[in-house]
Amino acid sequence: MTTLRRSLLACALVAGAGLPAVVGVAADDPPPPPPLTWHALSADQVEGRLWADEERLRPFDRFPAAAEATVPKPVWNLSRDSTGMLARFRTDATAIHVRLGLRSAVLDKPHMPASGMSGVDLYARDAGRWRWVAAIKPEAQSLDLPLHAGLVPGSREYALWLPLFNGVDSLAIGVSQGAAFTWLPPRGKPIVFYGTSITHGACASRPGMAHVAILGRQLDRPVANLGFSGNGRMDPGVGDLLARVDAACYVIDCLPNMNADMVRERCIPLVKRLRTTRPDTPIVLVSNASRSAA
Repeated sequence: MTTLRRSLLACALVAGAGLPAVVGVAADDPPPPPPLTWHALSADQVEGRLWADEERLRPFDRFPAAAEATVPKPVWNLSRDSTGMLARFRTDATAIHVRLGLRSAVLDKPHMPASGMSGVDLYARDAGRWRWVAAIKPEAQSLDLPLHAGLVPGSREYALWLPLFNGVDSLAIGVSQGAAFTWLPPRGKPIVFYGTSITHGACASRPGMAHVAILGRQLDRPVANLGFSGNGRMDPGVGDLLARVDAACYVIDCLPNMNADMVRERCIPLVKRLRTTRPDTPIVLVSNASRSAA
């Protein structure tokens, strides 16, 4: 009997006896994932977070805690969203993981996916241009998962946009042990956008596709997003907060949430308030697209 025939007979006897065939199983098992080093994000490493030295209820809230007493309640509630905040880092890792704890368990809405409302969105700078890398669609309030793998080797700058309509309690980036990693500090004066749900990011499929984020990448400038869905109304309390920001430019885009009487009452006082404190800072007033009744 040849060696091949003896091997086939042995396999047949094992199968007939009801015993498991184990030949080659170990070779099919995937290799264990490499151990990761986690780098937690702190609030002072985030761009788009104004009034950085003032106390907050949560580190990634947009408004300081004292604003709860000076702005309308709906504006305050929406200020707990992290929209417009951006974390930049540099790494030579070929795989990037994310560990995210969200403030709210409500991850999506009927008109907006979880990827935009509660996800994070990763870009990389390539040859001087920002290019999209990966995004996530959260399925739980806390998650720990790969963001992207198989990156071309090399050290590069990344930008991670935070959720648009949810808050962040904690965030960390994981890279393989031995990979270089550095959080990059926030850049200089931001362009500050104050507006409605359009500014806030409704209903972008992912955070980096809100128009404020797009403009930030196109201009390669830091931006801050003070969009408040349904509540961008040139409120005096928000104006007082804006006047305390050393901005590169103010963009006021509130008209979709206002009627003519509100504009007459609030627009000029808001501009005068900003001019009193920031006489040389440009102010852009965005007009609303007209709608025909025809």
